[in-house]
Formats: sequence, C-alpha cells, structure tokens
Amino acid sequence: MAEHAALGFDPAPGDPGTVLALAKKLTASAASLGEAARIVTSLASHSAAWQGEAATAFRATLSQDLPRHLGSAHTSVAEAARRLAGWHDTLVAHRAQAARYESRAAAATTEEALADVRRLAQELASEHAAAARRVAKALDSAGERLAPKEPGVLASIWHKITDDPGDALSNASAILGAIGAGVALMCPPAGLAVMLVAGGLSLAALTTHLADPKFRKPLVDGATKGKFDADFWKSAVTLLGDTAGSVPGVAAVASGAKAGTAATRAALAAAPETSALAALSPGASAFRSTTWSTADTLRQVENPLAAWAMRTAPQETRERVGVAVAGSGAVTAGLDLFTDDETLEQGSVAVDGARGVLDDAPSTIAKSSQFWRAARP
Repeated sequence: MAEHAALGFDPAPGDPGTVLALAKKLTASAASLGEAARIVTSLASHSAAWQGEAATAFRATLSQDLPRHLGSAHTSVAEAARRLAGWHDTLVAHRAQAARYESRAAAATTEEALADVRRLAQELASEHAAAARRVAKALDSAGERLAPKEPGVLASIWHKITDDPGDALSNASAILGAIGAGVALMCPPAGLAVMLVAGGLSLAALTTHLADPKFRKPLVDGATKGKFDADFWKSAVTLLGDTAGSVPGVAAVASGAKAGTAATRAALAAAPETSALAALSPGASAFRSTTWSTADTLRQVENPLAAWAMRTAPQETRERVGVAVAGSGAVTAGLDLFTDDETLEQGSVAVDGARGVLDDAPSTIAKSSQFWRAARP
C-alpha cells in the first residue's frame, strides 16, 4: 500500500515479471508438444523412417487418439502462452499509468484535484479488472481444451458401435433375444416376432465377424499355433453365440422359402395361363405361414440337458429358467456396452462360454435336428 499511499489503493495489481516468466515456460512447453505431435503422427502413419516388427507392434498399441490429443494440447498451451504474453503487456501499461496517477495524487494541492486523480485511478482499476477477467476466461477455455474429456455414456456406446459393429450386433441380438423370451411367456406371437428379429441380428453379427480379419486372427492363431489366449476365447465364444442365435432364424426362413417356392410352382402348374406375378401371391402366403410356424416350433424345442436336469419340474418352471438363461446373455451384452472394465469383460466371456456349452450348443443341435427331420422329403 505504501507504493500507492497518495491514491490509497493499487489500481493495477500484478507482477509483470512473474507473468512473463510463465508465458515463456508455456511457449517452450507448446513447442515440445508440437514436436511430440509431429513425431507420433509420423510414427503412426507408417513412415518409411521406422519399419520392422518393433514398429508394427508400436503402431498396434498406439492409440489413434494420441496424435490428435497431442495436437490439441499444443494448440491450447500455445494459446495460453499468447494470452499471458498479451496480459504481460497490458499489465505493464496499466502499472505505468497507475504510477503516473500516484505521482499526480502526491502532487495534488487541493482536495478537488486529488478527487479527480482518484476517480481516474478507479476507472483504471475497473478497466484492469475487466481485462484480467477476459484473460482468465481465455485461459480457462484453453485449459478445457487441453485435456481430452471422458465421453458420456451415449457417446461411449456410439463409439463402441462404430468401432466394432459385429460386437454391437451380437449384443443387440442377445438383448432382444432375452426380451423376446420374456414376452413369449405372456404373448407368444409378439415374443416370437422379437426373437426372429434377434435371429436376424445374430446372422448379421456372424457375417460381420467372419469378414473381420481382426476377429478371425485369434481363431486362426489358436488353430495353427496353439495360442489359446483371452482373445481366442472371446472370439470363440462370440462365434458360438452368433451361430446359435442365427440357426433358428435361418432354418425358419429356409423352410418358408421351400414352401413358398413349392406353392408358386403348384399355382403355375394348376393354371399355366397364370402370370408369374399372380403366382407369387400363394407363394408369399406359404412362405410367411411356414416361416412363422417353423420358428414357433423351433422356439419350443428344449435344451436336452436342461430338459433332463429339470425332468420333474413343471413346464412353467422350465420356461422361466429359459428366460433367466437368456437374461444372463442380455446382462453380459449390457456390460460390454456400458463398461470398459477388463475384469468384467473376462467375467462376461466366462459366463457366455458356460452358457454356450451348457445351453446354446445343445439347443442349437436339438433345433437343427428338428429342422432336418421336418425338412426331409
């Protein structure tokens, strides 16, 4: 306060030297981040400067977001340095003006002259505070852009769907399958419709996974190199679940297609003058009814292991157990969508694997047998 004894307050508080030193440090940090971003981007882009197994392993583990985050950090820190450098210049100018007002206040010979100088000093203080708030806001904004934010739940789910559409289809099929099994207890037609949609998603997941080299690689390594690691078991369990989920739908559609083709041919044979388009009507009707009836028949085929284990239990109990088993698949699918915990993922694979061996595989074999017996001429 002694420095501004005549004014009675400091209109422009701050230490220009400290601000300038911090601005220089941030400028150096921004330069380092920019260089790091350039190097990582070059390494990640399969630069000819670094090739070989080590380079391939490095690029496989390098997050695709790292170069972008480094670039964002460089931009943010450079912006903060520029703002601080500007604040240093403003602070120097304001403090020089405050010193002039202090000199005028000390030299004032009347109360009116002193009041005028103090009024000017108050205006400077207001301008100084407003400038400080603007700089603080700019620095906060730069800081918010510096560190990548964790995505929200919906954003995280969307990223998982776009990053691995095959798993997303598998999860959606498991969830819909459980819903369909539960609805079927109260309204079999509605439940069957949901389960048919789930079967279509399983078939889409199966084809998507088999077309993905990253999905096939652990399976190939396990078969050719005996490499039965966590990735192998995850792919194997997923493949089993996709196959089991798609079999009833494929079988139902195949039966419908066979019946529809036969009905169309019969219509053409009975009335040769009938146009092919008109003959499609009985064919479409046969396809729809046969597909539906076959799907409903396969839905009611029990897992032989569960049927044997619960041979003395009433039918209602058996159905509820079936819904509970399907529900476990929905739970593991939900965990895969909503969490990234590695321990939970391994637990989910174990649960899905046990369900696949004890329920999916026996049920699929029983339903396939039922279908082939009905399909044989």
